[in-house]
Amino acid sequence: MAGRRRWSTEEILDEAAELLRTSDADSFSVRKLAGVLGTDSSSLYRHFRSKTELLRAVADRILLTAMEGYRPEGDWKRRITSLALHVRDAFGRQPQLAAVWGRYASSGTGSRLVMEEVLQALRASGLPEEEIPARYHRIAVLIAALIASEAGVSTVTPAEHEQGMELFRVAVLGADPEHFPALAHFAREVRPLGADRRAAFEEILAAHLAHIEAAIGPS
Repeated sequence: MAGRRRWSTEEILDEAAELLRTSDADSFSVRKLAGVLGTDSSSLYRHFRSKTELLRAVADRILLTAMEGYRPEGDWKRRITSLALHVRDAFGRQPQLAAVWGRYASSGTGSRLVMEEVLQALRASGLPEEEIPARYHRIAVLIAALIASEAGVSTVTPAEHEQGMELFRVAVLGADPEHFPALAHFAREVRPLGADRRAAFEEILAAHLAHIEAAIGPS
């Protein structure tokens, strides 16, 4: 009787990424992945010690993909902005994993490349060395939060989106001016959270980088 096929680490990650295209990280399981591969869970645990470790590895490959298309150009603000948009676009193709990246720390090559570039850009900004780690952390938290928020919107089904839009219209356009005077006043201009996500992403990041630049002061 022929033995079961032995899957390589990269093949396992390929299948895990494909499975995650049609499910979310919470419903994903090593057992489910093993079933797709036609093997048992114990064979996968030889490659990854836990579901979390496996998900981290898949998310890290998305960071690697983002870094493959990135080239450091321009000043430090342009470099960080370009890098953030590359990471955003990469997770936009696999939104189920955006929350995984934000939830768990990663030590993979992709994560290290992203960390290295942001730290290098901050060093080029003129910030005092002792301030760079804290500034890096806040940039990383901001980018991860914005990407995870956008990913949550992008995984909503068309039916769920339409239902949400109807509820938004009722809540905003039907706001009682007596109890919600400001909301009623701006009702026709207020937009739902899903609108102009890219512009909001860039503006929020730009504001944060401008705050850092102001703290540096004149050279």
